[in-house]
Amino acid sequence: MVLNIRFLIKAISKARPVALASLCFFVLYACDSKPESQVYQLEGHTMGTTYHITAVVGPHVVVAESALQMQVDKLLENVNQVMSTYIPDSELSMLNQVEHQQPTIVSQALFDILALSEQISILSDSAFDVTVGPLVNLWGFGPQEREQLQPDDAQLAEVKKRVGFQFIRLDAQRRQVTKFKPVTIDLSAIAKGYGADAIAELFHSLNINDYMIELGGELAVSGHNPAGVLWRIGIEQPTLTQTGVVEAISAEKAGIATSGDYRNYIEIDGQRFSHTIDPHTGKPVTHKLASVTVVAPSAAEADGLATALTVLGPEKAYQLSVNEGLAAFFIMHSGDTFITKASPQFEQYRVKM
Repeated sequence: MVLNIRFLIKAISKARPVALASLCFFVLYACDSKPESQVYQLEGHTMGTTYHITAVVGPHVVVAESALQMQVDKLLENVNQVMSTYIPDSELSMLNQVEHQQPTIVSQALFDILALSEQISILSDSAFDVTVGPLVNLWGFGPQEREQLQPDDAQLAEVKKRVGFQFIRLDAQRRQVTKFKPVTIDLSAIAKGYGADAIAELFHSLNINDYMIELGGELAVSGHNPAGVLWRIGIEQPTLTQTGVVEAISAEKAGIATSGDYRNYIEIDGQRFSHTIDPHTGKPVTHKLASVTVVAPSAAEADGLATALTVLGPEKAYQLSVNEGLAAFFIMHSGDTFITKASPQFEQYRVKM
């Protein structure tokens, strides 16, 4: 299955600082660069996290490294101004303030990311839902300060009334968004991937086709690394007590994202709760899936799908990957250790370590 999304950089006018942690990737390559090429190293802060970029720039590219850094920072500032829920006057914040039942024309950029979110929500039977924020807050993972107490059934039932992407209607012809209940949209589970894709689109417009963009743990890769071979990415152990690479993958052009349960959790009365909330139950997931890595045509697609598969759990997620041709790699808890499983579509990206 291929999900449709257009990244129109000029259409971006206004994203939230995204603080949700993803698993880390290791970029593996030798240090020798292509003849007559320069290696640009860019980095900075955005969406409540950091970004790191390696770009192999040929002699035909006229933009200087400092100028490219400025363009990337300005682009990400614009993305934030579209999608942030932390910026009071961002486009998304303003949309969230609009009364339900009132159609609102939005920018092409915001409409595109909402349309992709809807596709992933439908594909995953609402395991991915950008209106889940009130439940995230209820469990103490959101920006709102609250006492860490396990919500009771009455609280869950009340908050769930304000959750559901099905209560949002998208009109592509008019580029309108209409909320049919007072839901709140939060794009933190897909915005980092979108930001990486936006930078990739900028690079291609400048004829920079060899790059690795990492934004908050989500990746967009294209072409070859400084050693002149395809980028090689290592998937990290899903544990805070052990480090190292579990699996190595390589792709010529792809978005790569990992969602996992080990970095972001709370403990209530000695019980550990994952930050990943199942929109159906309103509760943190309890299955044995430790992390999911997805390789997709875009980083935004990989970002959203990794979250959706994490919510679904190992059995349903693997079956969905097989049925829809998704490239996914699963790491599951098995006692004190881990076991791994890959979808058939993922096999093409595996390389020997």
